[in-house]
Amino acid sequence: MTTTRMVPMSDLCQDPYGLSAAPPEAFLNHGKALLVIAGADGEGSEAELARLVDHQRRMGAPEEVIGPYEEFAHRRAELMDLLPAVRTDVDTWQAAPHLVYHAIQMCGADGVSAEAERAQVLRAARVMGVPGDIVLSPHALVDMERAAGDLRAVLFRVNGA
Repeated sequence: MTTTRMVPMSDLCQDPYGLSAAPPEAFLNHGKALLVIAGADGEGSEAELARLVDHQRRMGAPEEVIGPYEEFAHRRAELMDLLPAVRTDVDTWQAAPHLVYHAIQMCGADGVSAEAERAQVLRAARVMGVPGDIVLSPHALVDMERAAGDLRAVLFRVNGA
């Protein structure tokens, strides 16, 4: 019997999602899948990569996982090849809705959600079995979170607002 090394996840994953650990390969392939989706417009922007790296660090990903992202050839990668390794310590957890949600966030990190990126998020969702009408929910959630952040900045005069 082989034992898979599990990496503890941060409170960012534990509190809202009930996750406590994942194998390093799950962190790695989660990030690679996001690069495939966000890179659909031809190239990944520095802001998108920075968003991914920040998010992975906040999730608890080890640095050896984060390092390869910058050199990852996302244009040649197949999304479905990456998904089997994206798993956690919770058997009922499903990667697809999380990837859709995080891809939407990542695609907007550069201030522009290109039509090719939006289309790729929808394609990726279909490939992963997430119905198109369900994809609207994470889009709405991301919009609400951005609006709440903007409101917080104005109320508390954050960043010169």
